[in-house]
Amino acid sequence: MSPSPLPHPMRRAESVGWGLRWLRPADRCGRAAIALAVLGLSGCAHFEARPLSPQDSAASIEERSLGAEPLRSFLEANHASAPGPLDSWNLKQLTLAAFYYQPALAEARAQLLAIQAAEKSAGARPNPSLSLTPGYDSGIPGSSSPWIVPLSFDVPVETGGKRGYRQEQARHATEAARWAVAGAVWQARSRVRAALLGLYAGNETESVLAREEEAQRRTIRLLEGQLGAGLISNYEISQARITLEGTRLARQQAAAQCRQARVQLAGALGVPAKALDGCRFSFADFEGLPGELTPPEVRRDALLDRADVRGALADYAASQSALQLEIAKQYPDVHLGPGYSWNSGSAGDSEWALGATLTLPILNRNEGPIAEAKARREAAAVHFLAVQSQALNEIDAALAAYSGAQQQLAAAGALQESLRSRLDSLTAQVRAGDGEPLAVATAQAEAEAGAQSRLDALIRAHQALGQLEDAVQSPLTLSPDQVNAAGQAFQKAAK
Repeated sequence: MSPSPLPHPMRRAESVGWGLRWLRPADRCGRAAIALAVLGLSGCAHFEARPLSPQDSAASIEERSLGAEPLRSFLEANHASAPGPLDSWNLKQLTLAAFYYQPALAEARAQLLAIQAAEKSAGARPNPSLSLTPGYDSGIPGSSSPWIVPLSFDVPVETGGKRGYRQEQARHATEAARWAVAGAVWQARSRVRAALLGLYAGNETESVLAREEEAQRRTIRLLEGQLGAGLISNYEISQARITLEGTRLARQQAAAQCRQARVQLAGALGVPAKALDGCRFSFADFEGLPGELTPPEVRRDALLDRADVRGALADYAASQSALQLEIAKQYPDVHLGPGYSWNSGSAGDSEWALGATLTLPILNRNEGPIAEAKARREAAAVHFLAVQSQALNEIDAALAAYSGAQQQLAAAGALQESLRSRLDSLTAQVRAGDGEPLAVATAQAEAEAGAQSRLDALIRAHQALGQLEDAVQSPLTLSPDQVNAAGQAFQKAAK
């Protein structure tokens, strides 16, 4: 057999990466391998640095304002008019502002995006691999080229439906993350309501105590007149002044509570405290109490549809899929390995090979991971029962607290009415010339103290109502439109 002629020099191809020269048959194989590699790399993602600057982020937070145009557009897009300079912010508008700015919500949304990205990983199919292992054999008789160029492929084939179980597990994990975002929405609304209620309590308490303080001053002036006439001793004056100082101290504490409540409200909204300067707030939501907040069907739905309950249920479903995946791993995957080998010598070898690789499940059949997955499923089931039991306990406790607070409010209201009635009666007697001004001043102070007692009862009732709303998570207190608004803020932040 005569040696094969060398190809034309222009037909040679050189691989810079390997430092080899291939002849025509191998040239085609090499070019095909390079083309496949280039094709695979062309779709690769590239890293883009996004450094965080503490200075820039701090400056961005400091610039947040309730008058910002993007926030106003967000409010109007969610059917809430943006308050003007002389208007007051109500609970609904402040809740939407928290959805727009609150960092805790942004963090929950970012975690959801990360878990959603894991769905892509779960659905990815394993890539085939290409192996190129050039060899050199100078002992081939009559060969014009000593190079041997074998190519082999590895094509993995998953068995047992593993990919489907991975995708199902990832979908359940995403659902749990969505419910975590819903829980964060409720927490954001709860924080705003609690801070606004604290501001209302501080303002109203300061106002009531100011009236009570003025009534006590009038009492002291009248007592001083009686002291000058020798009708009373210094002891009565001292007692009245001690009471006045206590009232003045309580009023100062109420003013401090107002300042603290404004800071808490700013934190609940996700804005700096200075962003609330000049803002007015409406407390209409706290002027009354709803009648029947939790009918039996709402209580039942809360045990089924609360965010943490649904999240725990999704976690359990994910643990089910994880167990199915581990059971499927008992069945080994198959690796198909076709190959091609070529040598341009006088022998003209051109060999094809077909191969398959299968892991033999002899030493273990994935018993350990299966046992772990079963244990995690059992733990998820117990956790779900614990969450649902805690939800039931929170609902019942909140119902009891709310019912008791309503009874206290009714009693405080009745006491206030009695004190007001006595004050009116004494005032009428003084006008008729039959009463004592000191008795009127004392009754005025007692009536304001009664108003303070009723205000305290009203605040406790609204605090109990807030706990009940958080326990029930009912659309009666946070409409689906507001929940959807939080999702819109999420989509805006994700862009």
